[in-house]
Amino acid sequence: MSWHPQYRSSKFRHVFGKPASKENCYDSVPITHSVHDNHFCAVNPHFIAVVTECAGGGAFLVIPLHQTGKLDPHYPKVCGHRGNVLDIKWNPFDDFEIASASEDATIKIWAIPKQLLSRNFTAYRKELAGHARRVGLVEWHPTAANILFSAGYDYKVMVWNLDTKESVIVSPVKTIDCHQDVILSMSFNTNGSLLATTCKDRKIRVLDARAGTVLQEASYKGHRANKVLFLGNLKKLLSTGTSRWNNRQIALWDQDDLSVPLTEEDLDGSSGVLFPFYDADTSMLYVVGKGDGNIRYYEVSADKPHLSYLTEYRSYHPQKGIGFMPKRGLDVSTCEIFRFYKLITTKSLIEPISMIVPRRSESYQEDIYPPTAGAQPSLTAREWLSGMDKGPVLVSLRPGSELLSPRPLPPERPLSNSLPPTSPHLLDQTAVPAAADGRRPFSLPEEKAPRWTAGHRLEEKKAWLTNGFDIFECPPPKTENELLQMFYRQQEEIRRLRELVTQREVQAKQLELEIKNLRMSSEWS
Repeated sequence: MSWHPQYRSSKFRHVFGKPASKENCYDSVPITHSVHDNHFCAVNPHFIAVVTECAGGGAFLVIPLHQTGKLDPHYPKVCGHRGNVLDIKWNPFDDFEIASASEDATIKIWAIPKQLLSRNFTAYRKELAGHARRVGLVEWHPTAANILFSAGYDYKVMVWNLDTKESVIVSPVKTIDCHQDVILSMSFNTNGSLLATTCKDRKIRVLDARAGTVLQEASYKGHRANKVLFLGNLKKLLSTGTSRWNNRQIALWDQDDLSVPLTEEDLDGSSGVLFPFYDADTSMLYVVGKGDGNIRYYEVSADKPHLSYLTEYRSYHPQKGIGFMPKRGLDVSTCEIFRFYKLITTKSLIEPISMIVPRRSESYQEDIYPPTAGAQPSLTAREWLSGMDKGPVLVSLRPGSELLSPRPLPPERPLSNSLPPTSPHLLDQTAVPAAADGRRPFSLPEEKAPRWTAGHRLEEKKAWLTNGFDIFECPPPKTENELLQMFYRQQEEIRRLRELVTQREVQAKQLELEIKNLRMSSEWS
């Protein structure tokens, strides 16, 4: 019987992973040696945070995204936990606020300062002390401000309201205690009304995030789930785990019926945990294995076969953990649709990996950048607790469009004064956040304002100048071709100036010769 392959049209068929060059990586980073199955890394458009080794307690590093290269061995840490830090998550609505969970049974909320850091940072903003045992997971609510979920080894999920004046919060607003063992992962749906969890009993549960009631529970014995993920608005769940024969496996579920998975796929016989990442804008699923060097990616659809394997990024260096950049921090000029930050403990290295859609056109690709979740909450904590549900506030990634920012961005400073890769541990409030691979960010704060407004003043015009030129009349290069053209123009200008200098030198020599002749003639006379 002949086999006829079915070809499927997809604009993401040729997506490829591009690792950053060595100078655009983060070197000499003391990455944690903890055996806990977590990402150990959190990224936003300003900072990269990574759990590190620390004697006498737990700590993590917060590194400005543009400060690539070798890290100072005395770089200051964010420390204050009495036990190892097990999980860290940036606030999706505030790029300067981060939550950390620790073995000391507490969660701490940190307000990362914008000024220079010259010593270890220990002043946390809030402490959440409701768990009886160590806390393994924290998750921010995707649409409501100041709502945090935590899961501990006391088998409880706690819901915290941070919109209070208390610095130490002992009582959560809700405690969910339906689990019979350690909780391994948590995931919200798009509007945050549902919470999916996996437990050490290998069951998947779908909960009402506000009430804590169990809506669905998987009792399927053929798949032992470890991590679970909501797949955007598809009303489906994706879980990773192991099969009956201990093969690593991914399974797709209907969120309204967890009796039998829609599809299962065995990957390999390795033992490392599989971390799933889903991009709702492109419907792409990335599967990253702990201890592996590769990243598999699929395209997810509502119709069968649901999961379509694309290809995989391969590397010889295994990852201990991994972080990813929110969509608002990507470089759209290079058609970058996802960016990972790979923790390589064997080399003490953090390596950015960009997933790129190859396109010939240099214009903005509207089809691969639909409106995405921005940095503004759609609900307050009180509104969500009262029963309201709303989807995320969407923004466009088109360069120059109005981007929602959690705080006003710090003022730009000249590029010539930017920190070198090996500069000391500085979190400079005047530095422009740049992409981790050293490329120019896709938008500038000045571009948010209209270029020509009625009655604009000379002071406004001066604010547009960077290194002496107008960024609107002479914008910096965005593509490789523009960079080459600028390089050739500069070389032509250098050649012209050299010819002019040569001409001036010849004229000076002729003038000296004439003066010498005049002196000799005057002496003879």
